[in-house]
Amino acid sequence: MTKQERADYIRNRLGQLYPSPPVPLDHEDAFTLLVAVLLSAQCTDVRVNQVTPALFRLGKTPAALAAAPLDQIEAIVRPCGLGPQKAKAIKQLSGILLEEHQGQVPASLEALERLPGVGHKTAQVVMAQAFGIPSFPVDTHIHRLAQRWGLTNGKSVLQTERDLKHLFPEESWNKLHLQIIFYGREFCSARGCDGTVCEICRTCYAKRRNPVSTKKA
Repeated sequence: MTKQERADYIRNRLGQLYPSPPVPLDHEDAFTLLVAVLLSAQCTDVRVNQVTPALFRLGKTPAALAAAPLDQIEAIVRPCGLGPQKAKAIKQLSGILLEEHQGQVPASLEALERLPGVGHKTAQVVMAQAFGIPSFPVDTHIHRLAQRWGLTNGKSVLQTERDLKHLFPEESWNKLHLQIIFYGREFCSARGCDGTVCEICRTCYAKRRNPVSTKKA
């Protein structure tokens, strides 16, 4: 298979397996999604979904969380790891949204990336899932799978993002990044597949016999 043939097969197969993939982080609007994605850094989606109900009872708008005591925010988000940093970022970005964006989450990648605690991947998730703007958020899991499937040379997550955007049609990006995440969790996890086990790995590389070592992002 050529790289494009692999990409076409993967898109079609993932579309069959996950025709309507849900956003794994519980949220009600762009702001609660932004906060949930921020909390998911170095944390599982399951844990985030356990934590956010209490946080959003404390406040689920920029005004409410900007006014909330920092120690209360930190006490709630501590189970997600990096509690002091994440709590400070949530409180600060809430204030910035009030002061600079009329209390609304901006539908701008550049504006999102200027917010405290919001990196490129977080901003891309919000653009894709809150606003429906074509984006291709790449985390370390997607980066790993793209290497296994021969879709990128694996130098960095930014390079992987560029390569995936080149291989897949723009209208598929928002759904496809979720489909890859779900497939990876179910069939091609870091420990569950070494590049020779799951259906996609075996189909893309039928003659592969040795495990694939992946480069860290």
